This record gives sequence, C-alpha cells and structure tokens, in this order.
Amino acid sequence: MGAYKYLQELWRKKQSDTLRFLLRIRAWEYRRLPRVHRCPRPTRTDKAHALGYKRKQGYVIFRSRVRRGDRKRKARKGQIYGKPKHHGIIKQKSSRSLRCLAEQRVGKVAPNLRVLNSYWVNQDSVYKWYEVIAIDPFHNAIRNDPRVNWIALGTHKHRELRGLTSAGKKSRGLTVKGRGHSKLRPSKRANWKRRNTILLPRYR
Repeated sequence: MGAYKYLQELWRKKQSDTLRFLLRIRAWEYRRLPRVHRCPRPTRTDKAHALGYKRKQGYVIFRSRVRRGDRKRKARKGQIYGKPKHHGIIKQKSSRSLRCLAEQRVGKVAPNLRVLNSYWVNQDSVYKWYEVIAIDPFHNAIRNDPRVNWIALGTHKHRELRGLTSAGKKSRGLTVKGRGHSKLRPSKRANWKRRNTILLPRYR
C-alpha cells in the first residue's frame, strides 16, 4: 500500500488512541485561532488530493469553524409578538449542512477565490472544523491547466452560495436519483414551476 492508503486507514479509525490524542490536541489549537483562517498545508493530505487539491500555485486551504447543533431564530430578546406557531426560537433545523455553512464563510472571507470542495477535520462539543479547498481563478497556473481551468469561468462565481459544490448538491438532494426523487431536478423550485405553469400557445 502507498502512503496515502495508510493515512486513509488511520483516519477511518477515529476511536484509536493515536487519532483521539491528535484530534484532542488539534481541537485545543483550533479553538485559539480565528473562525476562518488560512492553513499552510492540508491536515488530511490524502482527502484533499482525492477532492482535487494539488500542491501548486493557485490552490489555497482554509480552515473554517462552525457551531454545532440547530440554528436559532433571530428575534430581539427571544420575543416573537405574533401567533404561537411562530414562537419557536431554538430547534430550527437548517436546510443546508454545517459543511455548506463552512464553505459559505470561506467564500465571504475570500470573494476573489472559487471554492472547490471541503472535508471534515475535527470537532468538539461546541464546534466542527472543516478545511475548504479554494482556487485562484486569475492565476496563470490555473488558467493554463485544462483539467481545472473550468472554474475560472464566470458561471462558477460563488458556487458555494448557489449549491454547486459537492456539499451543496447533497443538500439539494442531487446525489440520489430514481423512484421518489423525480421532482428534484433541475431543482425543486424549477420542477414545481414547470408542473404548475399553464402554457396557452397562440396560433396566428
């Protein structure tokens, strides 16, 4: 087996003494860093390369911290002056995953970069940490590489905010197909609109 295969097997056994110790020490370090910060190198080299990362100019790794658990409704003093059905403040389930949220925060911190993919690196009782692979679309090393220069097109601006990354597609339900999933494509909204629009063609 190659070196990456050994790393892959190590990360699969998260309850092992080695990885538990490493994750505990790293979580202590990550808690003292800003919410979104740049990393000198990926923590999980095998995972980063599997998701498209290359050790060359134009590629950047960011580590993003997200608070675990449900979302809270924004309400002054937790008061909603209305019907009882709208009184819920906590237990608001987000339609997107925490990994999506981590990607969006990186996209806002570095709007000149394009988010390629992301992966889990650590968590404790309060936070989860994800590493996000970002690409500089204006770097010549990227624009001259035919395998990745598709991301320099204008249609991929802020793809993390539009559900075009891997995590975003999963939240939209696009990782499944077949029976029971026919109304997800091209999107729930577009599918509903097509089925509820009456077309009355005019004959001239």
